[in-house]
Amino acid sequence: MKSTPNSNRTHISLFGKTNSGKSSLLNAITNQNISIVSEQKGTTTDSVTKPMELIPYGPVLFIDTAGLDDSGALGELRVKKALSELNRTDFALVILDGSNLDYDFYLSLTSNLKKHNIPFLTVVNKCDLLNSDDREKINSLFLDAIFISTKNEKDILNLKNQLIKKLNVLEDEPTLLGKLLPYNSFIVMVVPIDSEAPKGRLILPQVQMLRDALDHGIKSLVVRDTELENTLNNFNKIDLIITDSQAFNKVDKLVNNRFKLTSFSILFANQKGDLKTFIEGVKVLDNLTDGDKVLIAETCSHNTSHEDIGRIKIPNLIKKYTSKQIIFEFKMGKDFPEDLSEYSLIIHCGACMINKKLMESRIKISKNNHIPITNYGIVISYLTGILDKSIEIFEF
Repeated sequence: MKSTPNSNRTHISLFGKTNSGKSSLLNAITNQNISIVSEQKGTTTDSVTKPMELIPYGPVLFIDTAGLDDSGALGELRVKKALSELNRTDFALVILDGSNLDYDFYLSLTSNLKKHNIPFLTVVNKCDLLNSDDREKINSLFLDAIFISTKNEKDILNLKNQLIKKLNVLEDEPTLLGKLLPYNSFIVMVVPIDSEAPKGRLILPQVQMLRDALDHGIKSLVVRDTELENTLNNFNKIDLIITDSQAFNKVDKLVNNRFKLTSFSILFANQKGDLKTFIEGVKVLDNLTDGDKVLIAETCSHNTSHEDIGRIKIPNLIKKYTSKQIIFEFKMGKDFPEDLSEYSLIIHCGACMINKKLMESRIKISKNNHIPITNYGIVISYLTGILDKSIEIFEF
């Protein structure tokens, strides 16, 4: 894995009306033909994403959305899809067609951005078609707007510089380990190797944890669960043991209260979500009844097997724990319903594949629906009776 995962990139979405020049701008910023450009309205039917290094800021993910004034049955679906990108947007570029301004549209869009606490930059495109009177009038309406023509390289460079200034004041995403452990700490990561483990490489949460440890001067040792007992006998001081959730029970017995223990999933829940909310949510497992629906949400898509943690292991653990006839439903990737009223509980994965903004949005949707939400690692540690141990490292 030589590039920064998309989940760790600042998400920058381009919003505007059809033919405002969003796709042309994305192509100009990236110096590539990422999005299809056409005079015909509605060319962008689904969001187009492009990761890049925005030097000197760092890794970002640009999201080109469909026009928000699209019409017709299909157009309404495109608009709904475009607006759903608000849930994962860290920063927005509001693209206006300078030759055809719609101030009411601008107010509606920016009101929506403010509602979602998304900072934005107003970009007036097609300024090569404007005369001095036009520019003066637009300046009076948008005091902080950036005027550009996507055909002008200097305009694009200026926009990038202004964008970087805005991004530099964004709050950094919390660390996984940096605020939990001091410099020079020593951790052991337990990585079971089974049919779910990709051949020849580590999975993303393990890679991200290793990098976070390196970034904060935390020494780490990676072992399989089969070598853990020997490892524990060779080290007297271990500040934290991090295990894959599915090996929680086995690892807990081997550790035998000698060292602090948690899981990859719980650490990601703390970084990207709301650990207190997840801990409260898991208690609903004690009150489930026959026929209750539980939604299991996973942000990555992969083939399932008999060892799949979300589709097989967690449902089986819950069935055994509750002795109830629970109905499980599954959502993958970006598919997360706005209406959650039919569910009694939502169990979310560790969210290593999405950014913090999207995870926070999903928690907010759950709370707005008054439906409790929890996390894979929290569920497994709760059902195996070691939740208190697994959250001991955190300060509440």
